[in-house]
Amino acid sequence: MEDLLQSGFQYACALAHNHHDAEDLVQIAWLKTYKRYGNNITKALFFTTIRNLYIDQYRRAKRIQFIELKSENEHFSDSGNTDREHAIVAIDQMLGRLRDIEREALFLHIVEGYSTEEIAAITGRPRGTVLSLIHRSKKKLAALDAAK
Repeated sequence: MEDLLQSGFQYACALAHNHHDAEDLVQIAWLKTYKRYGNNITKALFFTTIRNLYIDQYRRAKRIQFIELKSENEHFSDSGNTDREHAIVAIDQMLGRLRDIEREALFLHIVEGYSTEEIAAITGRPRGTVLSLIHRSKKKLAALDAAK
């Protein structure tokens, strides 16, 4: 169960790109799936629930426009950060430039190790679309890394 929650949290982070939102997604998804299925929760079911909750929240947020307080070009403070922390921040910023569906496909493929057929089944997209998303994501990340 703990592995399932950890995988779900990583998946939610890939979707939401925000630690706190990911925690909320996992908690709500777990409560919903546990209430409905008890202890018979599979990884695919849990991921699908997280994904559907994320989509619902995204649609709701589009109806209500919030004003962002930080600019895109604002950098983090350099005080006391190690090279590893700088690398994590750089990766996080690069992933932030990908579209949600690109981050999702890349996460499921690289981190979770799903095949393109499995990702297509989870996300409800054609296999060719999944292949394109993964390819474009890698290409964008390579271009961003080269531009640094």
